[in-house]
Amino acid sequence: MARVSQEHLDARRRQILDGAARCFARNGFHASSMQDVLTEVGLSAGAVYRYFRGKDELIEAIATEAFTTIRAAFEEAARTTPPPTPDVLLGAVIGLFLDTRIAGADRQAFARLVIQVWTETLRNEVLAKTLSEGYNGMRVAWARLVTAYRDAGILTADVPADHVARTLVATAQGFIAQQALFGDVSVEVLEDGLRGLMSMSVDPTR
Repeated sequence: MARVSQEHLDARRRQILDGAARCFARNGFHASSMQDVLTEVGLSAGAVYRYFRGKDELIEAIATEAFTTIRAAFEEAARTTPPPTPDVLLGAVIGLFLDTRIAGADRQAFARLVIQVWTETLRNEVLAKTLSEGYNGMRVAWARLVTAYRDAGILTADVPADHVARTLVATAQGFIAQQALFGDVSVEVLEDGLRGLMSMSVDPTR
């Protein structure tokens, strides 16, 4: 029997994850059955269950991949001299994330899928751990960026790096929540808003 190449296995896994993401984004996680996923993916139950045992494993894999992708982008930015400012970086990373992981659904639908992942952590301990690890990883990545900003002389050192990191993560989360709820928030709005806030200055004598 001919061996199946790793490239083929990776492509099949990608096909399953993309199909599941489309299905969950369109219909909702709880309203989607595994049969719905199978129909969306166009594969047999055996082919899908070879990779994932059910919806929980699928949503965990989608969440893990999302954090891995975003964290890698931020870590790469930290190695750039000078590093891109938060408005440019957040806009680019979130825009890229929504466009590449949208998998056939519109941005609002995909943002709603992200919200569903967050709410699933209230009942799924494994997913809660995945989300916690991803969040902590994001904080570490942003803290490194804060250090890079300071080394480049574009950020003062009077605020703890983790406080800045948490605030920037919250900004990204808030943008996704607005996109999910209202669907009328472009990445350019996020960039402009951050740029405006960054332009503020405080008179130290006041």
